[in-house]
Amino acid sequence: MLVTPPKNEIASEPPVTGGWRHARQRPSLAEVFGTIATKPTGSFWRKLTSFLGPGYLVAVGYMDPGNWATSLAGGSKFGYALLTIALLSNLMAILLQALCARLGIGAGRDLAQACRDAFPRAVSWPLWVLAEIAICATDLAEVIGTAIGLNLLFGIPLELGVLITALDVFVILWLQNLGFRWIEAFIVTLLGVIAVCFAIQIAMADPDWGAVIRGFAPTTQIVTNPDMLYLALGIIGATVMPHNLYLHSGVVQTRRFGESVPDRREAIKLATADSTIALMFALLINASILILAAATFNKAGKTDVAELEQVHSFLAPMLGSAIAPTLFGIALLCCGLNSTVTATLSGQIVMEGFLDIRLPAWARRLVTRAIAIVPAAIVTIWYGEKGTGQLLILSQVILSLQLPFAIVPLVTFTADRRKMGELVAPRWVTALAALTAVIIIALNVKLLYDVVFSG
Repeated sequence: MLVTPPKNEIASEPPVTGGWRHARQRPSLAEVFGTIATKPTGSFWRKLTSFLGPGYLVAVGYMDPGNWATSLAGGSKFGYALLTIALLSNLMAILLQALCARLGIGAGRDLAQACRDAFPRAVSWPLWVLAEIAICATDLAEVIGTAIGLNLLFGIPLELGVLITALDVFVILWLQNLGFRWIEAFIVTLLGVIAVCFAIQIAMADPDWGAVIRGFAPTTQIVTNPDMLYLALGIIGATVMPHNLYLHSGVVQTRRFGESVPDRREAIKLATADSTIALMFALLINASILILAAATFNKAGKTDVAELEQVHSFLAPMLGSAIAPTLFGIALLCCGLNSTVTATLSGQIVMEGFLDIRLPAWARRLVTRAIAIVPAAIVTIWYGEKGTGQLLILSQVILSLQLPFAIVPLVTFTADRRKMGELVAPRWVTALAALTAVIIIALNVKLLYDVVFSG
């Protein structure tokens, strides 16, 4: 049974086991740590309501503009064939995010803090640099997507739209002053808008549902065809994102729960249910993007659609409705706004967790946001409106290449009984997570081989 501490207390530290070097960790996102009370009694579903929220922040990262670019390119070029990759990557995401919740609740550390605590600086600092690179790649996709959305809907130049995206840091500060639940409500509202927009567009496209179902069946062509593998790896990189592993292990600690093993075990179960439900919703959005591209562009023989602006201009004549491009632009803008908010939070968790930096809230936001958005803005402005689709896909491949450096520590920590105590991950979960890591690393090696030896 969950226990709710008094309002003036934060969630207590878990029992410290011999696997960690330090007894206590100052929490990342300290201003919201343990601020949301949980329901100690009632049915499973009643208790779950107080845990719903972090999973949707995580789900945002699984449907960001970079994901749109890879899914649209995959759907237009290969039809429904890559739906199986969308499903596979989503199952991987559910498994890995469950481990993140277990680490955050069971060990009382987010992934960045755990790396700093478990590894010497010679290891943890390179991991921090790699995490920052991953966040920069994430921001590249989100900055481009938001800027394109502003351009499509309001005619704002891409360069100006890139600068406007930096203002999201102030949105977070304002919402966080109201309470972390307001951030979660903001995210969920925009997700609802995205879902409605795609539901209408899918209805207009009238896809071949038999082909859709067959698209979820795996095919060896994904591995043997380098072009298909490149997009498949991009979809995995866009779905299982490194910064989400840091984000989830941090934001689950916004809940207050008891310190006993049974309390924490139940909290892990509820947090896992939250992320699983949210990620199934993300799968529906991701599949809708790919289905829309397959049912419109691939069906009409347009197999080279990769630019978001192309999609916007093609939708009206191909679907026979003037509202279709507007719906696409609205969904893209909502998606970009959501993604920039969660990327800023994950950037703060990564910096505070790895470096233990303590600054005022506004200063932390500005510093962590600048580290991520400045390189992304420079690259976007440099390339201009041309090549944004290729940049988005490349950013997702970079994320996939960074994944092992986040997944391997996560799997290692949650499988270590010295670090997790009685809340160590079951062996079958660890085995599946290790298999996931092996698959991703193998795909990365195959991609690099194709790039180096096949051009």
